[in-house]
Amino acid sequence: MLFIQYPKCTTCQKAKKWLDEKKIAYDDRHIKEENPGCEELKKWHKLSGQPLKKFFNTSGLLYKEMQLKDKLPGMSEEEQYRLLASDGMLVKRPLLVGDDFVLIGFKEKEWEEKL
Repeated sequence: MLFIQYPKCTTCQKAKKWLDEKKIAYDDRHIKEENPGCEELKKWHKLSGQPLKKFFNTSGLLYKEMQLKDKLPGMSEEEQYRLLASDGMLVKRPLLVGDDFVLIGFKEKEWEEKL
């Protein structure tokens, strides 16, 4: 499994602690240092079964500065993928990527059910 996170994010820290306590093995990836590319995002979006909008970090500073709340509805999926791939801070985190699933954000109950 791939655990994609930003180390300073408290939600990511909670998720990491949860994984460690459950002794669940994962590869750790720093989202700012190794931002997901368009192809990865497309694959994960499909696996997640969630709307693409869910992949955006709507509470992030960059999201707000760029006024994406107003701009996203008028953008194509391709444009949104490129935007997400342009900066890891736009991507909702943590992401947990398995062979046949993707979990966006940390909701303990959801993670418990999936793992």
